[in-house]
Amino acid sequence: MTMMSSNDVGPVRRVIDATRYSVQGLRQAWTHEPPFRYEVWVLLLALPAAWLLGRGAVERALMIGSVLLVLVIELVNSAIEAVVDRIGVERHQLSGRAKDLGSAAVFCSIMLAGAVWLTLLAG
Repeated sequence: MTMMSSNDVGPVRRVIDATRYSVQGLRQAWTHEPPFRYEVWVLLLALPAAWLLGRGAVERALMIGSVLLVLVIELVNSAIEAVVDRIGVERHQLSGRAKDLGSAAVFCSIMLAGAVWLTLLAG
């Protein structure tokens, strides 16, 4: 019989823990990241709009998915900013570059969502 270490947890426990950490992350984003809150409001408007305006499941999925992608990238950007801020408050070229790149990723995801919506609604 093998002794289980404290690191040996079952897959169900891992899923439960991962879900709890994810919910904590979403709460942190909602509490501390105004852009995330704005983007959630956009998603809440986009859901019924996509359902009404999309012509079929694929169009609806693209419309909703493109807005969800903005939220995903915003979460990653917020994580990058938190890590950079944790390292130190002094200005550093690499810290600024990391934050700018994260912001650029959010911008690109917003442009993608806009292009998807415009393409589908104009077509």
